Amino acid sequence: MSTETAPTADRVAAPPPAGWEEARSRVYAVGLAAALPAVARPLADIDGFTLAEPLTTRTDLPAFPTSSVDGWAVRGAGPWRVVGRVLAGSTPAPLTEADTTVEIATGAMVPEGATAVLRVEESTTADGLVRGTPRKTPEWRQPGEEAYAGEELLPAGTPVDPAVIGLAASCGHDTLRVRRAPRAALLVFGDELLTAGPPAAGRVRDALGPAVPAWLRRYGCQVRQSDVVGPVADTLPAHVAALRSALASADLVCTTGGTMNGPVDHLHPTLEALGADYVVNTVAVRPGFPMLLARLADPDGRIRFVAGLPGNPQSAIVALVSLVAPLLAGLQGRSMPVLPQATLAEAVPGRGDHTHLALVRLDRAAGTATPVRHVGSAMLRGLAGADGFAVIRPGTRGEPGDRVPIVPLPLLPGERAS
Repeated sequence: MSTETAPTADRVAAPPPAGWEEARSRVYAVGLAAALPAVARPLADIDGFTLAEPLTTRTDLPAFPTSSVDGWAVRGAGPWRVVGRVLAGSTPAPLTEADTTVEIATGAMVPEGATAVLRVEESTTADGLVRGTPRKTPEWRQPGEEAYAGEELLPAGTPVDPAVIGLAASCGHDTLRVRRAPRAALLVFGDELLTAGPPAAGRVRDALGPAVPAWLRRYGCQVRQSDVVGPVADTLPAHVAALRSALASADLVCTTGGTMNGPVDHLHPTLEALGADYVVNTVAVRPGFPMLLARLADPDGRIRFVAGLPGNPQSAIVALVSLVAPLLAGLQGRSMPVLPQATLAEAVPGRGDHTHLALVRLDRAAGTATPVRHVGSAMLRGLAGADGFAVIRPGTRGEPGDRVPIVPLPLLPGERAS
């Protein structure tokens, strides 16, 4: 590693770490205060975005009575004389005479004056007349059966997925006001890192450069390959130049390593050089303690963020779920993520006055969480087999049978937990 460092006199003692729950609330609030602007976009272009306004219906759903079966729209007790045919997409003439019927297709508009719809498979036709017994339950969908005009179907802050897009189209919308996905970048710090091949000669393979962008995409970010830079040389000028360049186009820049105040940890001096303000500087959580989130404001009011992730791989992911996830929820105008709960199947140790985020595998059918093995700060084997982190609060330990919050690992965009 380079021995070039910031002057010792510029280094100050770090403030006391923020509590884990306090840190999550704090970063969510600053993210929400800097929520990305709302824009109107065509439905085809909004998958993965977030509703900036409630989704309401422009008309009743259905907008008119529609047949739910193929058959006959009849008037009177029958048998019925056939006077026409109604297909989906047309407006039928009213049925005005008793004992008359029109053939009707599923989804077609039921003519005014119809008293029932007779299923085709429950009817017979002979001598130009249709006979059968309609079911007692109406075989058509009433206007407003799903929703009434102007009804709010989804609140602002709802993530847009294919189901939401389809619902918006059925409501008559061509565009929606949405918040775009945040743009993110990653800077990898550390001269000791290799970007190809196995570890050797005192150098270790960079695991976060390939992995963190994928995690960020699962949180709804846009990350291009060109937005991933590193390893950045262990010098202060290189750090300042790399971070300044990344901030030119990104809403959020994540960095890996350099979050402490060692002789070659340049992130703090870099943030000072760029005029950043700390939102959170270290969090009382294990693993992952030396994490941070800083904020920069341009003269034009544009706000950008820097998330300092520890260099140890599992600690870096703890920082992602602890700080980056709630920040991104705020930036997208979404609700603060609510943590589900599960019952511990085995004991989980506490970490003194720090929150312990313990990797667990979930049995969703049983509602239980079982700790996994290989969970050191530098290990990823346990993470690869886990579903999330059990939250063991400060001053406690987890006992079998305890109900504890779970921080789930992010799903693919649009994917819902079972």
